[in-house]
Amino acid sequence: MEIVLVIAVIAVVAGMIALSRNQGSTRRRLEETSLADAKADARQAIERLGGQVYSLIGSNEPAKSAMSDASERFTAAGSQIEQATTPKQAQLAKQTALEGLYYVRAARLAMDMDPGPEIATLDGQKSSGAVTEDRDIDFEGRQVSASPNPSDKTPNYYPGGRVAGRPVPAGWYSEPWWKPALVAGAWGIGSVLLFNAMFTGMAGVGYDSASFENGYGDGYQDGVDAGQGGDQGGDFGGDQGGGDYGGGDYGGGDYGGGDFGGGDFGGGDFGGF
Repeated sequence: MEIVLVIAVIAVVAGMIALSRNQGSTRRRLEETSLADAKADARQAIERLGGQVYSLIGSNEPAKSAMSDASERFTAAGSQIEQATTPKQAQLAKQTALEGLYYVRAARLAMDMDPGPEIATLDGQKSSGAVTEDRDIDFEGRQVSASPNPSDKTPNYYPGGRVAGRPVPAGWYSEPWWKPALVAGAWGIGSVLLFNAMFTGMAGVGYDSASFENGYGDGYQDGVDAGQGGDQGGDFGGDQGGGDYGGGDYGGGDYGGGDFGGGDFGGGDFGGF
């Protein structure tokens, strides 16, 4: 009787071990498939961006600046996808490439070209608002300008989103005032003062300097309602500063997993362009 019991126990243990191994193998296959799919999806966006980066040349300063940013995103996305070992990392590479396509679209608009299909909203873009009027301010001994339109005075474009946990409105600027935070991963002391002087009362920016300082992009009360202990930075936020922006390596940032949707920009596939 004892022998039968021992045999039964051994059989049960062996069955549990076999089941666990099968489950582990199934999980690994699913993870590998998910990663492969995410990488393929990201590479489509990267290839589309590359097609535009290699074929489109800026004919004025705003377009040249936007294409330079698009090229940086292309380089960084390529690096990110090569290093991606999880679906999340592959999605981040895609997000970088998709942001680059926004810069391509901005360059086309700056050259009075058809911008192509509409682009799906990037992470943090909608809540960050947009420049809706021309503004000129004096800040720390220099003039800083913002405009909804490109010009020699405002050649630096930003598609809107979060930088180091704070919202930056989409628009054209005289200087990329968000880049120091992008590189360092933190904003300087004067950033709130600049934001307040630049955007107070602007219709397209629905939040104030307190909201900016606390990382809210839908108004301060919305941020309070969401809970100040939450992830104020958003998927697009705080990790961006980890990258070496100046060296063209934008891959250190955490760009979220946004879906670029139907924007088909690359490789000359621009709907007739």
